[in-house]
Amino acid sequence: MAAGNGDGGEEGKSSSWPWPPDGPWDNPLHSLGMEFTTVTAGEVVGRLLVTATCCQPFKVLGGGVSALMAEATASIGGYLASGHRRVAGVQLSINHIRPAHLGETVMAKAKPIQLGRTIQVWEVQIWRIDPSTSECKDLVSTARVTLLCNLPIPEEMKHYQEGLIKKHSKL
Repeated sequence: MAAGNGDGGEEGKSSSWPWPPDGPWDNPLHSLGMEFTTVTAGEVVGRLLVTATCCQPFKVLGGGVSALMAEATASIGGYLASGHRRVAGVQLSINHIRPAHLGETVMAKAKPIQLGRTIQVWEVQIWRIDPSTSECKDLVSTARVTLLCNLPIPEEMKHYQEGLIKKHSKL
């Protein structure tokens, strides 16, 4: 099913499709409640409260949510590190070390290992946060994300790209 723009116009042709450049960094993570606290070409950090929406039936953070956090934070950093070029995850390897339970807060920290012109490799660690100190307490997951970063921007997305560059130049 194609994504419509919601205004009754031709699908995919609105200037706000798929979302405004001043919107969230990542729509799926935003819908789960993730908030980014640091977004640079050298580090991307975000926090997520573990809610029922992102838990498996045993009331722990789902592994797929951890994988989403890892790939998204690396991709955001890769986009900035590549000079605002389109990136795509081509490999994700994640190890789940210990659980994060319903009601806990986790923090994802992505840092580049290799920033090539074609391939980037990022390490992402997801930590449980100590509620009394806001410090990283226990390692939940560790991931390695490989990104392809020399992809062309589709013509219909150039307006979005221009808006993102303007947004980031103000940060």
